[in-house]
Amino acid sequence: MLARRFLSSAAPALPPTIRQLLASPPNPPAAAIQVNGWVKSVRRQKKVAFAVISDGSSESGLQAVFTNVALAKHLTNGASVRLRGTLADSPGAGQAKELQVSEAEVLGECDPEAYPMQKQSLTVEYLRDHCHLRARTREIAAMLRLRDSTTRSIHDYFHINGFVHVHTPIITSNDCEGAGETFRIAPSSDLPPPSPPTPSISAPTDGTPSEYFNHPAYLTVSSQLHLEAVAAALSRVYTLSPCFRAERSQTSRHLAEFWMLEAEWAFTSSLTELCDVVEGVLRHILRTHRASPDMDALWRPRGPDSDHKRVALDALADAPQPWTRMTYTQAVEVLAAHHARTGAFVYPPEWGKSLQSEHERWLAEEHVQGPVFVTDYPASLKPFYMRANDAGAEGAEGATVACFDLLVPGVGELVGGSLREERLGLLQAAIERHGLSREDYAWYLDLRKYGGAPHGGFGLGFERLISWISGIESVRECIAMPRWAGRMLL
Repeated sequence: MLARRFLSSAAPALPPTIRQLLASPPNPPAAAIQVNGWVKSVRRQKKVAFAVISDGSSESGLQAVFTNVALAKHLTNGASVRLRGTLADSPGAGQAKELQVSEAEVLGECDPEAYPMQKQSLTVEYLRDHCHLRARTREIAAMLRLRDSTTRSIHDYFHINGFVHVHTPIITSNDCEGAGETFRIAPSSDLPPPSPPTPSISAPTDGTPSEYFNHPAYLTVSSQLHLEAVAAALSRVYTLSPCFRAERSQTSRHLAEFWMLEAEWAFTSSLTELCDVVEGVLRHILRTHRASPDMDALWRPRGPDSDHKRVALDALADAPQPWTRMTYTQAVEVLAAHHARTGAFVYPPEWGKSLQSEHERWLAEEHVQGPVFVTDYPASLKPFYMRANDAGAEGAEGATVACFDLLVPGVGELVGGSLREERLGLLQAAIERHGLSREDYAWYLDLRKYGGAPHGGFGLGFERLISWISGIESVRECIAMPRWAGRMLL
């Protein structure tokens, strides 16, 4: 009885998609099937008509053959249709199977003269202006499926390694990075006064109207601090969630709304281990996409160098040696030497200053020609929560922090991470040094007071990851509905 219930509940609730039909054709082949989708192209001849139907489930559509030409009379590009017929071996080149149509129904008409998504080449800017329709293009559809398969690959890796997936807050009371690039939120209309504050939250005393939460609230820029709280109980946690940054940058690497993969785990004191986990998840993603039709579709139009770049990317998955690692100090030395010889950089590299995008790209694309972890940055360049290094080769005690940025060709910074400062006194001093309120971070200090353990983690920009593995140049084409300063589509 239990087995019967399980099998019943596991049965598909919906008819198969085109992808599923092509992967597992029905048995017997002569059985009639139903296909739903949109018309991508129509070609009519005197005695036969052909249409390519796509439901978005795969890079390739399904060719439909109409021996009764009248059935294809009302088919136009973009129309939604329901077809019935039999799936048969295709005698033509380009597809293994075709649908021999016996019935056709147009569910949603599409005027071919007015349809904005014509078959000719459409510019990136045009597609951004028609953001609500651009998922119908081959490239954006492939990108969205790549996001889906990459997400599943990420969950698979962390599940194998004993992590717990956590849903972290979107609304937060703090700016994790301390950079002030937050979106502050408020109700859209005046509301009745809130209930009296709970004992743990003090009411304002300056006579100003109360906040909705009795405290300023922001859209999160990072889930890290909340993940640290959960990691102090569950040991290994991660999230893939939206983040928001109110920066004015107009580069191809920045969005106001984007997704971040963030992971935190307890009982680690090793920066090497952090880098190993990051490298491990990225190798796993590359390995699982080695034969991806969507990756093929995205790399195909990238020009004459695309084959070489794709091969180099695939080779990283099983490279016998760990990816290159160097300290910030070593990176500055290499950059300064190159600049002294060539004058190549707009911003001369100098110890104690941030690495510019041109520096990061040169390190990954020219010097290493592959991914490179740059570690141990000056403390003055990084947020308060990073663990201060002991005195050593990188300078005096506390001069640098145990952190890393992973730089990759074509993108620059892809991942940033660090050991977190678990020593209460040093963390309190860092909060004061950065001009932050100890009261606002009292809960964060509690994590150290009560059973705090050495821990660390990282954050990876999901759209930058999609850009890197797909060859798409701008992160604005690596998300369904992009938002950036001065422009919000939809």
